[in-house]
Amino acid sequence: MEIICPKYWKDYELIDSGNFKKLERFGEYVIIRPEPQALWNASLSESEWKEMATVEYIPTSANAGKWKKYSSIPDNWTISYPLDKENLCLKLSLTSFKHVGVFPEQAANWEFIYKQTKKIPNATVLNLFAYTGAASIVAAKANAVVVHVDSIKQIVNWAAYNASLNQLSTIRWIIDDATKFVKREVRRERKYHGIILDPPAFGHGPNGEDWKLERDINEMMKLLVKLRHPDSFFLVLNVYSLGLSALVLENLINYHFPNESYQFGELYIPDKFGKKLPLGVFIQLKS
Repeated sequence: MEIICPKYWKDYELIDSGNFKKLERFGEYVIIRPEPQALWNASLSESEWKEMATVEYIPTSANAGKWKKYSSIPDNWTISYPLDKENLCLKLSLTSFKHVGVFPEQAANWEFIYKQTKKIPNATVLNLFAYTGAASIVAAKANAVVVHVDSIKQIVNWAAYNASLNQLSTIRWIIDDATKFVKREVRRERKYHGIILDPPAFGHGPNGEDWKLERDINEMMKLLVKLRHPDSFFLVLNVYSLGLSALVLENLINYHFPNESYQFGELYIPDKFGKKLPLGVFIQLKS
């Protein structure tokens, strides 16, 4: 079991964490957000956090909140991540769900996706639960034809905007329930060289379809086996769900994709004081 973190961020850093919050810098703006896994004490005082912060997310209910601004911040701004000899460029924005449009820990998976895709001529990649498209853009930058699937139109539009920032036009945008789309692809006998999925603990498709990770992930993996390209293949499965062990992912892979090479474990980001903030479990498979 591995614990890995992104190594090449310049436009992002986790400054401090603790007291169920995290203090992060995205480009030139510093943000305070809730973080349920930061059970420890912060290294800096609350007043030091507030002095550094541009804006803070204040929860108003279990699934919503508001942003309290301490200094000026635009509605949208961009950051970049160094990817091989070029940059991945992403638009960020403050949302009512505390997200800003990127999960920085995923850069550790982006590196794997880019490296594996580069090895495969004329690669085809499927990205499920694809959010604002960072992984889709990484695969496209590695010369893959990408199918990007998410259930929320506004999020897919955000992803398409990110693609335009990176001058990419080889991504197919799909607004659909991930399970329904995969079932159709199985019937069509489609094959993919790479499959990426980062499913939520709970979610809904565009027509109210219900997703529950613990209930549905095993069936999803069973379907994905049928989409595997026989020549070359890689898979990235990432999950952020409190209490879910990386061993669950290993068991899923060993059953559905036996005898394959993989690494699995936890993603984390260290803050400037050395505390390691866990941010999900992952498995990276390649054949």
